[in-house]
Amino acid sequence: VIDAQTMEIHYTKHHNTYVTNLNKAIEGTEYADKSIEELVKGWAELPEDIQTAVRNNGGGHYNHTLFWEELVAPSQAKEIPADLEAKLVEAFGSVDEFKEKFAVAAASRFGSGWAWLVSNNGKLEVVSTPNQDNPLKDGLVPLLGL
Repeated sequence: VIDAQTMEIHYTKHHNTYVTNLNKAIEGTEYADKSIEELVKGWAELPEDIQTAVRNNGGGHYNHTLFWEELVAPSQAKEIPADLEAKLVEAFGSVDEFKEKFAVAAASRFGSGWAWLVSNNGKLEVVSTPNQDNPLKDGLVPLLGL
């Protein structure tokens, strides 16, 4: 459970700043019409003068958007769907082993960063990224981020 003040700060300050700064970086460029996924995945191919802004702010925007979409109130938490549970067991041995590996990935990240459940060509993996980096840049599909 995350307290209301932390959520408010992340939503109204952090996420809002990422969106504002990303929009400033790509405003008036040919990249302004790109999807957030395209920007985050391909930041290294962008012009050098906007690479860092897109990497940091685009990543922060994408990561937080995914995070908000994942959230539910504790009272609304549901059972893991059977198909996902089967994939977690296949990949990690058990749901509890997945939870442990995910928790370790989150807790062991020095400084800021994210722990992710990703799909790597259909196989589930847990990875960690620094700062606002995102698994999209490595060809992975983020499914859950913390």
